[in-house]
Amino acid sequence: MLKPIDAGRAVAGNAERTPSVRWALASLSLSMLLSSLGISIANVALPTLSQAFNASFQEVQWIVLAYLLAITTTIVSVGRLGDLIGRRRLLLAGLFLFTVASVLCGVTPTLWLLIAARAAQGVGAAIMMTLTMAFVGETVPKAKTGSAMGLLGTMSAIGTALGPSLGGLLIAGAGWRAIFLVNVPLGLLAFVLAYCYLPADRRGPKTDRTGFDVVGTLLLALALGAYALAMTTGRGNFGPLNMALLAAAVFGAGFFVLVEARVASPLIRLAAFGDAMLSASLAMSALVATVMMATLVVGPFYLSRGLGLDAALVGIVMSVGPLVAALTGVPAGRIADRFGAARMTIIGLIAIAAGCFILSMMAATLPGYIASITVITSGYALFQTANNTAVMSDIRPDQRGVISGLLNLSRNLGLITGASVMGAVFAFASVTSDITTARPEAVAAGMRITFAVATILIVVALAIAVGSRALAARPSMSGVS
Repeated sequence: MLKPIDAGRAVAGNAERTPSVRWALASLSLSMLLSSLGISIANVALPTLSQAFNASFQEVQWIVLAYLLAITTTIVSVGRLGDLIGRRRLLLAGLFLFTVASVLCGVTPTLWLLIAARAAQGVGAAIMMTLTMAFVGETVPKAKTGSAMGLLGTMSAIGTALGPSLGGLLIAGAGWRAIFLVNVPLGLLAFVLAYCYLPADRRGPKTDRTGFDVVGTLLLALALGAYALAMTTGRGNFGPLNMALLAAAVFGAGFFVLVEARVASPLIRLAAFGDAMLSASLAMSALVATVMMATLVVGPFYLSRGLGLDAALVGIVMSVGPLVAALTGVPAGRIADRFGAARMTIIGLIAIAAGCFILSMMAATLPGYIASITVITSGYALFQTANNTAVMSDIRPDQRGVISGLLNLSRNLGLITGASVMGAVFAFASVTSDITTARPEAVAAGMRITFAVATILIVVALAIAVGSRALAARPSMSGVS
């Protein structure tokens, strides 16, 4: 009967005996940096890869899509698998897979082998993204969870911001293969640090290790894959194929829920969604990611067509957002630790809503755009860190992996949805069939309407945050009375 208590003490002691918390965090940070870098570094190489393989844009686009699809379809499953077989063991396997896949990407002779290697790289990235967050509870004290989450958020932002510029330099200096081979020494370093400094896996009863839900995993992967394809194929035209894929995603999700309600050891315990705080956090994460993708979709067109900036200036201005996120991530974590994650989540949402509202009302000026993006991105850094901290700080150790996977999944689904839906809103609001030839006035009007919609979405997220906080406070209030 005393085993659960002893196990809890073992985990706490394990965290305290970690040889160096800083080196452990360094391994987690490097893992997050690499997985984020993999998302953004390949985009800049698409024109070069199209020429190198004599392929169409639609074909080389799968180099990016394969990576994103692999992450989206496996991110929850690898979290659950880490909970079952050991997070350190699986993270090491993920780092190994990512590094080997990077080598294959860099030496492959054909496009379709490159796409297959990118998919394998995406599976490794999914493991790295999910388990780095799950490991925070085992490597740092609970009072410092926000700071650690802020550090991981900073590394994610740096990876995203560094990708295009680093990719351009590597392609110009050493050719396209270098954008994949650069991951190899960094991946090996992350592997060595993780092997040496992350706490060893706790050995649990065999009954805890025999319940991986294969059927649920396949159904979820199929449903998520169908949804991601529905949102990304057709380059903005939502045709019959997109509708069929969306219907397949809905049916797949329905079957997944039926299976999860019946199996003894489900991939996702549906009862977890009865927790108002968790459900609210996932919904807010998806809504905020949808809005953040609008800045990436609308920004380049607004800056080039609406304000008449050349490509170099567009690139510089577009780097402002990730740079702000990188600079504010760690301070945001410390603020969340000091003033409370729930309160900082609401303040972060208010900042995002304010920035979006200003963009929806302002005249076409570059300083106003940069100021608004700075407000939005700093609010996002605070929201993301506080929201992740609020969820991960009180999760049972055996659920950290799957809950971390759900948080990452909600963000990914928001990004995918934002790329499609917010892009469609922008095109519709600009009243043009081809946004690349639209008049500056039309592009500016489209930007304002798009961010008016974004403001509404963030207000919805704010309502969810306030409502969930009120629900969470109600039991304690009744207990006092």
